[in-house]
Amino acid sequence: MGSQKPIGVFDSGVGGLSVAREIFRKLPNEQIIYFGDTAHVPYGPRSQSELIHFGNQITDFLINQGVKMIIIACNTSSSLSFESLKEKYNLPFVDVINPSIDVAIKNSTKQKIGVIATEATIKTGAHKKLLLAENPNVEVFTSACPKFVPLVEQGTVEGKEVEKIIYEYLAPLMEKEIDTLILGCTHYPFLEKSIKKVLGKDIKIIDPAQETVVMAKTSLQRLNLLNLHPNKDNEYWVSGDPDSFYKNAQNFIQDNIKKVNQVTL
Repeated sequence: MGSQKPIGVFDSGVGGLSVAREIFRKLPNEQIIYFGDTAHVPYGPRSQSELIHFGNQITDFLINQGVKMIIIACNTSSSLSFESLKEKYNLPFVDVINPSIDVAIKNSTKQKIGVIATEATIKTGAHKKLLLAENPNVEVFTSACPKFVPLVEQGTVEGKEVEKIIYEYLAPLMEKEIDTLILGCTHYPFLEKSIKKVLGKDIKIIDPAQETVVMAKTSLQRLNLLNLHPNKDNEYWVSGDPDSFYKNAQNFIQDNIKKVNQVTL
């Protein structure tokens, strides 16, 4: 049955595990096949053509594994590949940018919204375009945070040095008096505790992982693909070193990861 097929989830590295974590919470019967493109992380400095190529390769791989839906658990890939992948493949796709837009606007009383993301995502202007399309009066302030992904990939998410780096990127947004901040990269929720320390309690943080899984659940229900029975163990695949991914994944998510498989695409 189609409903018992797994959900494919992919990211440049461990960031998409923030989406996997939400799947385990909100969709406990679903099995996932996770792909972390750790041989090419970080995606931020890479060219658009490279990133589109990676997205196509990973999608082909996941479809060959028999998935029923693909969640692009990477903002950079979502901004560059979401529309083309939807057109190319006969499969439901969920991205991580669209789900956070509505929620950010509803949460922002001053209509001053900050977006932090990789250089590549900020360059596309995807969040800004969608926010302004939803509400032309909203003010959007962006900041690329190139040091964040390497920190998370190393498993370094707390401490004075981390907070110093966070302040370096967020200070300009705080000066603009934002009241809402979109975490425009799925790696960033793992830094949320430290980000909150720097921002204070008055700025609302929008975690794309939570909103993405809500949208995925709605799509599965609409397509009659929601799995109502407990499923098989989740699978984890990487293009780089499986051992370092395994170590970080154990710290970031509550799942009994038996093995991390390596594949060269």
